[in-house]
Amino acid sequence: MERIIERTDDGSATLFVPELNEHYHSTKGARTESQHIFIDMGLKASPAATPRVLEIGFGTGLNAWLTLEEAERSRRKIHYTGLELYPLDWQTVEQLGYISSDEQLTIHRTQTATDEQFTLNDEEEEQQSAFELFKQLHTSPWEKDVQLTPHFTLRKTETDVNQWITAYPTSQPPFNTIYFDAFAPEKQPEMWSQELFNRLYVLLDRDGILTTYCAKGVVRRMLQTAGFTVERLPGPPGGKREILRARKQE
Repeated sequence: MERIIERTDDGSATLFVPELNEHYHSTKGARTESQHIFIDMGLKASPAATPRVLEIGFGTGLNAWLTLEEAERSRRKIHYTGLELYPLDWQTVEQLGYISSDEQLTIHRTQTATDEQFTLNDEEEEQQSAFELFKQLHTSPWEKDVQLTPHFTLRKTETDVNQWITAYPTSQPPFNTIYFDAFAPEKQPEMWSQELFNRLYVLLDRDGILTTYCAKGVVRRMLQTAGFTVERLPGPPGGKREILRARKQE
């Protein structure tokens, strides 16, 4: 599948797929869109102390990276599961230029009681190469939990979401936040079905949140039929007028 790199209005890049006539992110601003919809309206709205995040459409890894940044800022331990049927190679992602080679990320590490100069609750800050962490995000093994920072653990799964969700064991801990970031309904109708939303509802814990950029009435009604309480929220600055946030409140 051919992918073409294009610059968006906020200066960040996205990929265009001619075969689908579709972009991976909003052309009004890739990073702005991801930050607003999935981090600000999704993750930050979750009351979970240690959120379990499920992303439908890992794609360029931008949502995962912004979640990692937020995990280190908030110091909430996050387990992140990203589903992707068509993984991108690192060479393609690197060309998007999301992280500069000299960018640093502040990491907070809790010291153990066995370290004589620290007590159990002491922390220290260290600077790590953001570029190397972002590379690890993409080059780490699939189907395996990988702890990239003290507060962020990643599990990437190469799969079709409909097959994955049918086989997902109910004995596994529920998710707290779902980033629903599939291609648009008219491009991937199989990703926007009532059955899928019904199953995602079951996977969420009480007070769990699902956010998506798509505010179409048909999507809102499917989410409501699945059991969600759905809000229309303002879209990202300069982008879509509205987005959807769905909550499980049973």
